[in-house]
Parts: sequence; C-alpha cells; structure tokens
Amino acid sequence: METRKVIVVGGGAAGFFCAISIAELNSSTKVTLLEAGKKTLRKVKISGGGRCNLTHHCFEPKLLTSHYPRGQRELLGPFFQWQPKDMIQWFTERGIATKREADGRVFPVSNSSQSIIDCFEKEVGKKDIQVLRNSMVTDIQCIKNTNSWLVETEGGATHEGDQLCIATGTLKNSRISSCLEKLGHTLSPPIPSLFAFNVPSHPLSDLSGLSLQDAEVKIPSLSISQMGPVLITHKGISGPAVIKLSSWAAKKLFFKDYKFEVLINWLGSNGGMEGRMVLKNVRKEHPRSIIGNCPYPLIPKRLWGKLLEQQSIAKDITWAHLSKEQEKSIYEYLTAFRLPVDGKSTNKEEFVTCGGVSLTDVNFKTLESKKAKGLFFAGECLDIDGVTGGFNFQSAWTTARIAATRIAK
Repeated sequence: METRKVIVVGGGAAGFFCAISIAELNSSTKVTLLEAGKKTLRKVKISGGGRCNLTHHCFEPKLLTSHYPRGQRELLGPFFQWQPKDMIQWFTERGIATKREADGRVFPVSNSSQSIIDCFEKEVGKKDIQVLRNSMVTDIQCIKNTNSWLVETEGGATHEGDQLCIATGTLKNSRISSCLEKLGHTLSPPIPSLFAFNVPSHPLSDLSGLSLQDAEVKIPSLSISQMGPVLITHKGISGPAVIKLSSWAAKKLFFKDYKFEVLINWLGSNGGMEGRMVLKNVRKEHPRSIIGNCPYPLIPKRLWGKLLEQQSIAKDITWAHLSKEQEKSIYEYLTAFRLPVDGKSTNKEEFVTCGGVSLTDVNFKTLESKKAKGLFFAGECLDIDGVTGGFNFQSAWTTARIAATRIAK
C-alpha cells in the first residue's frame, strides 16, 4: 500500500499541532512541515512574556466563543470537538503539567515556553515528521488528474502531497495569498488586532507605569467599551482593557486610521450613583479636609492629584470651599476622562492580526476548503482572532486538530 503524503505549511503553533496530530491519528501518513524562516514556534517562544499562555480555563463552548471578535459563530461546533480541557489533557499526557492563574489564563507549571517547544519537537521526532526550515512557499498548485497538491518553495524545490494544510499564521506579506485567491478564495487584508492606544501631547505621561485594576475604557463613536486593568504609558494607555477593546474594534479603528476619542472611567464598576455619593458625603461629613486627600481608596494619589491639576483645582483647599460646579467637574474627570487617540503601539508579546481567509470559504466541521478538495486551513490564516488571554492559541489548537482528524481519515 502506497504511503499517503501530507504537507503542512507553517512552523508555528497551528502547523506543529496539526502535523503531530495527523501522525498521531494515522501513523502510516508521511507528514512534511514547511517553515519559511530559520526558526519554528517563534510566537510560542515569546507568548505570555516567555511563559507561554497556552490556553484559557474556559470549558463551556458557548462562553468560550464570546472571546472571539471574529469567528465566534464558526468556532462553536469545533469547540465541542476540541477545547481547552482537551488541550490541557494532551499536554498532561506528555508530561507538561499546567496551572490556572486567577484571571483564567493557563500556563505550564515550568513558567517557560521552552517546555512547550521541547514537547512539540520531541513529538515531531518520535513521529518522524520532516521539518524543513527556510522553505518559503512561492506557489501552490492543485494537480487535477490526481487530486493531489504540488507546493513549490523558494529555490525551486517542490513537494507533493495528497492533502495540504495551510497553517501559516498571518498571511501578511505572504505569497500564499495570491495562490489562494487563484483557487477561488476570498481574503480580507490582515490588520493588527491587539494594540495599545497612542495619545499625542499625553496629559498623563508623567504617570507612566501607573495602573488601575478596575477601570472602563469606551470609544463613544463606536459605542463599545471594556472593563478591566488599565495601564498608563509614556505614549498613551494600555493594559488588558485597552488591548481587548482594540480587538473588538480592530477593523473599524483601521478605517479610522487610528484617530478617535476614548473616555476613561477611572472608577470602573464603582462609577455610578455610588461614586457620585462619595463626593457628596465627603463634602458633608469632612468639610475641613483638604481636597488633595483622595476619598476613593482605589484611585492612586498621583492620579487624583493629576486630575485636580487638569481642572486647575488647588489640592490644599478644603471640601467646604469646593463649588458645586467643581464637584461636578471632578466627577466627570473621574468617570469620563477624555483622551484623543492618534496611532497605536503593537503589543509584541501577543501580536495578532485579524483578516485572512473568508470563513464562508471553509467547512468548519472539517476545516476543509469549500473551493478546493484536499486543502485545509488552521490557525490565524483564517479570519479568526480572539482577545488576549490564551484564546488565540486555543483557536489554533482546535482548528489544527479538526483539520488533522479529517486528513488522517
């Protein structure tokens, strides 16, 4: 019986897991993995500050999909087939113990991405998967009479496979894009999905490094917001709330050329009537106290002082001398602090793009192309992306496993 051959393009998380899964599910298949660069698993290496945030502790498929600005509907079925619990078990069976952190992110107990890389490389060796680095794909052709695939790489080398899986990560600046379009696929341009907001003439730049754990960031023009930790940087604002907001608004902000206004509610979930009453009560009960002493326990003193300074309110006056107009102004600065954003800063550890192969071109029961038989997709080359927290790795693992399951059959 002739050995079946499969080509996987992309030496990242999705590519490695797809290749390993194919060989695991069908040991008679010869798998070749093509990587354009000198190194494989580069994003795995830097994820989570080098600790590798490999997934998220969310085991309910419907809830899990809510963390994906693009791909939410399409991923529901796949998450019933392969989800974080399955991935954690897969690593556990291979000697990689994992731990859940307070925010739900899952890391290897080793706190080192190298343990994940070592695991994958060991599996590749055990299963005799051929990994070819410096093999940038320049052309893809479907051989009609045999229903097989011919892949050409830089330098003129060719590789033939009965099935082909594209798992390249982002298709930005990739020659594969034109090959896929020739095969009838629609691609949306890859654009940044996770980034911080730059603020020109940043009024809070001297507070760089200061963070609040429960703040709300809103883009009024888009009527979307996110609650969570916010970090003040020398360029603008960052932190989980900002990074998640950038993901949900990625495509709209791209067309705005990253010029828009944000409102920050520094009081976060305490910014409603309760927050308003704090000011009224402190004026009533502590009229002789100076305003420079912040009445909100969770607002850093430096931020409070800066907000007063922005309104030209002296820190050494007492609450009794504060006018009602000034009280109203202080509350507005606390709950609707305006910042003009002009530009972005890429979050390098979690660099992700949205855009890629149109989801309508793919059968999400198998991850096979609807346009070309025997062609599969996995990972970020699809127009799927999640917020920060291990969700992008999980969609890579899931799509790779489902594609591999179909290929192995």
